[in-house]
Amino acid sequence: MVLGASGGIGAALTAALRADRNCSHLVALSRSRNGLDLADEESVAAAALNIAPGEGFDLIFNAAGILEANGAAPEKAFKDIDAAAMMRAFAVNATGTALAFKYFLPLLKRNGRSAFATLSARVGSIGDNRLGGWMSYRASKAALNQIVRCAAIEETRRNKNSIVVALHPGTIQTPLTRKYARGRYTASTETCARDLLGVLARLTPEQSGGFFDYAGEAVPW
Repeated sequence: MVLGASGGIGAALTAALRADRNCSHLVALSRSRNGLDLADEESVAAAALNIAPGEGFDLIFNAAGILEANGAAPEKAFKDIDAAAMMRAFAVNATGTALAFKYFLPLLKRNGRSAFATLSARVGSIGDNRLGGWMSYRASKAALNQIVRCAAIEETRRNKNSIVVALHPGTIQTPLTRKYARGRYTASTETCARDLLGVLARLTPEQSGGFFDYAGEAVPW
């Protein structure tokens, strides 16, 4: 299952999984196509109720998220903080991820290896923050990372072979990054999808609850 399947990375993940001969069943959900809005609990609950998981999903990937909340650019200084925009960033990136876990984590299979991955960002790392700025985005992603950690602990109690992780995709060529990347792209969406799925394939249950980049390297909290 891919959540946020119409975005740049989400669409690439969906295409990669559809092309995978080992993927026999794929559910792709997005706000534009299915009305899935992670900031709206009713829509998340309704989306989950409409899914028949059978024996459960092997993989659920949450690719939904926002950078510009309410159209506001990332802050350069605290004088630029807009409370409504900051709350919107948390509603989608942090609370939205918690709702994704609440309603979709139970759809993972209960036996054998399973994985739930969600996109985070290196700028959400407190230990790696050397430039400041971007407070709303940084803080919402840092909160997301903590939520991922909690979900991993809870899911391990249900299935010791489960993997729940936050993934940093790099700076990918998408509309979300166009105004801010300044040419410092690390990969196309297609390469990103291949890299992230490759990382997930190599991770072990002992690494559940971690934060990893597109090369499989651990990112500081």
